[in-house]
Amino acid sequence: MNPNDPTPPGFWRRLWLNLSGAPADLSNDRGWVPIRALAPRHKPRILAHLQALSDADRYLRFGYPATDEHIARYVDGLNFTRDEIFGVFNRRLQLVGMAHLAFSVDPKWSTCAEFGVSVAASQRGRGMGGRLFARAVTYARNQGVHMFFIHALSENAAMLKIARNAGARVERDGSESEAYLSLPEATLDSQVSGLLQDRMAEIDYQFKLQAKQFREWLGTMQEVREGVREARHHNDPQP
Repeated sequence: MNPNDPTPPGFWRRLWLNLSGAPADLSNDRGWVPIRALAPRHKPRILAHLQALSDADRYLRFGYPATDEHIARYVDGLNFTRDEIFGVFNRRLQLVGMAHLAFSVDPKWSTCAEFGVSVAASQRGRGMGGRLFARAVTYARNQGVHMFFIHALSENAAMLKIARNAGARVERDGSESEAYLSLPEATLDSQVSGLLQDRMAEIDYQFKLQAKQFREWLGTMQEVREGVREARHHNDPQP
């Protein structure tokens, strides 16, 4: 069992496949990852996630050596109305993966979107970055986006590999690279898949939230019991 996930291995994937008839390629997936849309109330968790990145990871994510202050300004300026921001939470509701799908403010580029991603060091090697990318692609298609754009440092091999595996054209210009991925029109399958992913990710989040609240309640009860024991011991008459 994954220590960051209280559910049995493959539980949500099997449930999704059995109940919804989800796309066939999921049946070969190594495990479903609950990716949900983030909202302004998640800003503290987004900030904690990004500021926990190492200096090297910050450099790859933002393209420059971002300080805590830079990251705080970035998080404060996130536009949850225009853009779509996705995240993956562990069982403690810590954000361990995040994707930012930014839409153009210029109406003539309304069918274009830019993608950025970050994954906690503890979650590397599990394909989370690729899953966040795939989720963002599905969402972008369903919003009428035709061109998916990624700007990354040329040394960001992991991000460029994800883009190439998806069929993107990558153009390198010295220390920086740009990847372009043309997206097909949305279909009923992509629309249904997007809705199912949103719904199942929300269920997963609520389950983890309830589990976290229950653990906190148990901790409070334990503190109360310890307090009662200490009071009894203090009040017991000495022999």
